[in-house]
Amino acid sequence: MIALRHDHPWLALDLGAHMPVLSWAVNRPGLVRARRILWREVRNADLPEDLDVAAWLDAELAARGASDTVCFLTSCNIAQVTEATACAEGIRARAVATVGLTNAESVGTRLPPAAHGWGTINIAVALSEGLTEGARLEALSIITQARTAALMQSGLRLVTGPVTGTGTDCVALAAPEGATRYAGLHTATGEAIGRAVLDAVARGVVLWQASDAAREARHG
Repeated sequence: MIALRHDHPWLALDLGAHMPVLSWAVNRPGLVRARRILWREVRNADLPEDLDVAAWLDAELAARGASDTVCFLTSCNIAQVTEATACAEGIRARAVATVGLTNAESVGTRLPPAAHGWGTINIAVALSEGLTEGARLEALSIITQARTAALMQSGLRLVTGPVTGTGTDCVALAAPEGATRYAGLHTATGEAIGRAVLDAVARGVVLWQASDAAREARHG
């Protein structure tokens, strides 16, 4: 079982072994090898406007002995992490997500950045199936598609249209090397990834809505 550890302000997903991880994370973006995927919860005070965020995060990771990891940044509450697992034809996908929608957007439009936080959606998927490089790219598209489907099913809307993501979402896919060439919606790989991400993000949206309603009640 892949271990998940919460040590505020850090959340760590141990993959069990070093393997290829594909992401657009602030640190080590692209295709790299890693044993862990981390989340770092931040507040506005942590990230002043003149800060070199990449250098700051590098220093934070070095101090933790975690420079070889892939790391997300978010201002949402990482204690509200959600997980879901799905299997199809023996292929297993595990999705771990933190969901914050302070920074929500509707694709094809832009709103001014939120001034009170960068609550973003960060999703890590660990896959049992070994993939080719092309299949990794296709699998990443399934993760983002499932994220957007979960948001649209929630019915959340902005003045610009339905919420389809946030301005700072990030996704990481961890999977062994292998010969599987396709990971689209017609495949067992795509089915497992899509269902796991859809479930994890949908649960995260519910948690965010409840916490946001609680904040409104306190300050209303």
